[in-house]
Amino acid sequence: MAGAGGSEFLVDAAVYLGATAIAVPIFKKLKLGTILGFLAAGVLFGPSGLGILSAEEGVFEIAELGVVLFLFVIGLELSAGRLWSLRKTIFGLGLLQMVVTGALFGFVIKQFGFFGNGPSYIAGFALACSSTAFALSLLEERGELNTPYGTKAFSVLLFQDIAVIPLLAAIPFVAQSSSSAGPMPIDVTAILRAVGAIVGLILVGRFALNRFFRLVAVSGSREAFTAAALFVVAATALLLAEAGLSMALGAFMAGVLLAESSFRHQIEADIEPFREVLLGLFFIAVGMQLDLAVMLANWWIVILGALALISTKSVIIYGLSRLFGSNHRQAMRVGGILSQGGEFGFVVFSLGVGRGIFDVEFATLASAIVTLSMIATPFIMIAINRIASDPKSEAPAGPDGLDGSEGQVLVVGYGRMGQIISQILRGSNISVTAIDNDPARIETAREFGAKVFYGDGTKLHLLLRAGAISADAVIFAIDDYKGVRDALAALRERCPKVKIIVRARDRLHELELLDEDIDLIVRETFESAVKMATRTLSYLGRSDSIIGDIEAEFRERDKARLLAQKADGVHAKKEIMDKPLIKPEREKEPA
Repeated sequence: MAGAGGSEFLVDAAVYLGATAIAVPIFKKLKLGTILGFLAAGVLFGPSGLGILSAEEGVFEIAELGVVLFLFVIGLELSAGRLWSLRKTIFGLGLLQMVVTGALFGFVIKQFGFFGNGPSYIAGFALACSSTAFALSLLEERGELNTPYGTKAFSVLLFQDIAVIPLLAAIPFVAQSSSSAGPMPIDVTAILRAVGAIVGLILVGRFALNRFFRLVAVSGSREAFTAAALFVVAATALLLAEAGLSMALGAFMAGVLLAESSFRHQIEADIEPFREVLLGLFFIAVGMQLDLAVMLANWWIVILGALALISTKSVIIYGLSRLFGSNHRQAMRVGGILSQGGEFGFVVFSLGVGRGIFDVEFATLASAIVTLSMIATPFIMIAINRIASDPKSEAPAGPDGLDGSEGQVLVVGYGRMGQIISQILRGSNISVTAIDNDPARIETAREFGAKVFYGDGTKLHLLLRAGAISADAVIFAIDDYKGVRDALAALRERCPKVKIIVRARDRLHELELLDEDIDLIVRETFESAVKMATRTLSYLGRSDSIIGDIEAEFRERDKARLLAQKADGVHAKKEIMDKPLIKPEREKEPA
């Protein structure tokens, strides 16, 4: 783009980026969440605010890619094991919450005479969805994601994320039905085309996606791997869009098909920056579409609507939570954390306006009600915690909240040491997630029943995606010593409580690592050498007690020498290297 057009594009880009850089940190500081920051930036700089940005259709279409990527990442999280472990709360509590709340809201909207059956229930189920990003960020900030109430809230959000797929897919059909003069005829060809696209996507995902990513990973190019991940999202979204279904449905299905893949964590880490930027652009675009004049003219509707939304959802979710075994305090917390409307409400209302099933005024008022309910959520949780304080109800459900393991460890590197470490930990009922950057080694590990994920374990975003935040320990057993040092400070800052254990190449490498905040350093040849020496002494007739004394004295001497070398250089205390290892009273050797 040349001339003025190029300049205008740069101005818009600068405003979008500047709004994100300013508004989001402010709202996070106020503990109101990043989504509200994006919405506020859109309102401020949009047509209803300063008028710097215009609500152009092209911007909104680009921003919709953020929703597509968001649903792809949600699909990646839905592995079969995770769905199965939470099946009762996901498909019990989650299903009932969505059906009861959505049906009630849809009925009320229809009774008020806003729309017919289709649009009313689309809006009702959109309002039944809570904010996944908002609720989970609050739970994570408060350290309550793995508590009993946090697990139930997560399960409900998970079902809502699944339910929004058919909800989005239904919008074009409702729009077509609403615009028809009579009953809409069944288009058998369109149905067969949609079914064929879904079956084709499943077959490609089952037999080709892993091979495709393995081929790209072997090249060793991070850029190519990122491009491959984005290509898969775009291609699957376009495939289902061409079949008359939702792009979001295609991306979601691609994510589910890759949920068990060894490449899942690296795909998530590579897509995350694009997802966050584009999703932020989407919410800015939604904020730009809010008409402040309409909101101010109907302020009482917005306030009463938000109160009705919050109170109705809280009561329904409270009752259903009690039905599924939560005590009074836990049910109150689940109801409070899920009482708001969600980001998918903005998506549905915006897409509904584009399809002609909602008018702009309704979408603006509904979006304003959802926004106000989100703003109220942190204050609601503060109030609930004051009146429902019970330390026992906050006890974590387990180390990972999903299984009966007695700890969770992230092992970076599945070479000689990583394999042995993982086997011992898994045999000790410890949940182990292993990461390696060698596709061939990962494939071999799978043949022996080990689950190893592809990725660069020296990158913080990959470690976080693989579970470093909830892990009890992170073990670095790789040869990329510079990469490990670069990752240590960032990991310690983000996960201050996690135990960090690092493999050192040799003595000099261990000296370098002494400056880092590491809980344990293990020199890779040290322990095996000590073991070989002590076993040799045993073969030479030394008693177990003397061998134990010699080993203990050698370890003390080596540690003292290491600290001296750190302070005074590598030649410090070299005179003790060959000093005899003699205890004061030696056990007399048997004849």
